[in-house]
Amino acid sequence: MNNYQKHLKQIAELKGRPELLIHICCGVCSVYPLQYLRQYFKITIFFSNSNIYPYEEFERRLDALRQYLSILNDDSIRLIVDRYDNANYMKDLEALKDEPEGGRRCRVCYELRMEETFRYASKHHYEYCTTVMSISNRKNADWINQIGEKLQQKYPDVTYLYADFKKGDGITKNEALNKPLGLYHQNYCGCIYSIREDL
Repeated sequence: MNNYQKHLKQIAELKGRPELLIHICCGVCSVYPLQYLRQYFKITIFFSNSNIYPYEEFERRLDALRQYLSILNDDSIRLIVDRYDNANYMKDLEALKDEPEGGRRCRVCYELRMEETFRYASKHHYEYCTTVMSISNRKNADWINQIGEKLQQKYPDVTYLYADFKKGDGITKNEALNKPLGLYHQNYCGCIYSIREDL
């Protein structure tokens, strides 16, 4: 098992503030990672989450992210909202609908969203790319970083930023920072199958 937190700490050695495109899945997961990463990068957020069902839930999570960005009040952070297309997105997951939450279906879902992020980063000449998904106890950080490594080979002009944001007390820090904010906190991962799992 790799020490992704050790990889992440190496950003303190970066010169200047490179451009980072970061995939964010919801407001509450963004709080600690954004506060940490903005010290070292010029950040653009990529909200690419067609997995989220229904659309009203997508909007709630996006609104929570916007609320946090308003609180953060950092004009250097940009937000790009990718097109929502749940019907097409779910075609890749339907064959895995009976997989348990946290299984192969989730890995495919990570990969779909991360590839969209890499594709955008490559097209728009971002130097670095990553995702906040590893902050969650429900997400497999090894899978996320393995996917990132594979996608970096496919898009060699973009450097993948390895991370396991839950390590180094990341979850504790994220919860403490979130507590006074009152952001919307979802009770399921996102897709229609994860709603079923959490009932």
